[in-house]
Parts: sequence; structure tokens; C-alpha cells
Amino acid sequence: MAFFEWVRTNSQRYLMETSEREMAKRYLGNAPPEEGGGPEAFFWRRIFVPAYRAVPWRWRRSIMGLMPGSHRRHWSYRPDWKGPDWKGPDWKGRAPPGANST
Repeated sequence: MAFFEWVRTNSQRYLMETSEREMAKRYLGNAPPEEGGGPEAFFWRRIFVPAYRAVPWRWRRSIMGLMPGSHRRHWSYRPDWKGPDWKGPDWKGRAPPGANST
């Protein structure tokens, strides 16, 4: 596994874990115990996650932009995917589903 892939994988894992624990504590009253330990887990949970959250979004976005990965890929634009002559569904004078008919 390449270094940047390792960073992305671990950061996603521990950010998600922290968010899940916070949601459980907020809505269920308590959070489950943390699984796994050691110096690596300590770093990600106690240093990386709080530091990541303290950094403003503009800085995070700039840092992510410097790292290689699929987030740097330029996606092609898909114009008129339904075709140039598409006029929408034909409801034949009826109201579409979910529309309020009074």
C-alpha cells in the first residue's frame, strides 16, 4: 500500500469511527468502547482526529489537493443525457405522482 493510500485509509477509518461514537453517545446515551489500541490507534484517535477538525476547511481542501488520488480526477461533463428532444414524462393531462391536486 502506498503512503498516501495508507494515510487516506486510516484517516477515513478513524474519522468515521469518531463520528459514529459521537452519534451513538448523542442519540443512544453512550458510546461503545474503543476497539483496538496501541501507538498507531492512539495517534489517529487522540492527535490526528482533533487536529483535522481544528484545521479550517480551506486548508484541508488544499492539503487534500496536494495528495495524489481519485479526488484530483477531472470528470467529464455529460450534456443532455436524456437527449435534445426529451420533454419530460407524458402525464396525459393527469397530475404527476405526489403533486397536490386540489
